[in-house]
Formats: sequence, structure tokens, C-alpha cells
Amino acid sequence: MRYVIAIISAAICAGIAFLFFADPVATWVIAQNKFESSDDVENLNQLVFMAVNLVGLMIGWTIGWALGGPVEKRAGREQG
Repeated sequence: MRYVIAIISAAICAGIAFLFFADPVATWVIAQNKFESSDDVENLNQLVFMAVNLVGLMIGWTIGWALGGPVEKRAGREQG
């Protein structure tokens, strides 16, 4: 059950990161730098976008794992 809670929480947080944080952060990072090639701009934009989504996924997994611990212990006591 702990894994299910962690997966659901990770998906929710990754979705939130995707919708609200990834694009503004990537745009801000691009605005802080100067580039010689438009390919470099796009590569950094994609890298930052995916990194923000990965961080959101990891935060969600951690929250779900922490919340799932007590649920798993309680379920174990009820069965034993």
C-alpha cells in the first residue's frame, strides 16, 4: 500500500510541477543567460523543464512514502 500512495503522490506532484512551475522556471533560466545559438537556448530550456519535473516527481514520491508508512504499519497491526 505504501508504494501505491507514493506513486499516486508522485504523479500528482509531477503534474503540479508540470503545470505551474516547469515553464516559468525554464523561461527565467533562459532569460538569465546569453547564447550564441538558438539550439543552445532550446537545449537548456528542455533540460531545465525536465529537471523541474523530475524534482516535482521526487518530492511527490517522498511525501507519499512518508504518508504511506503509518498506513502500512496500521494495516500490519490489523492483520497480525
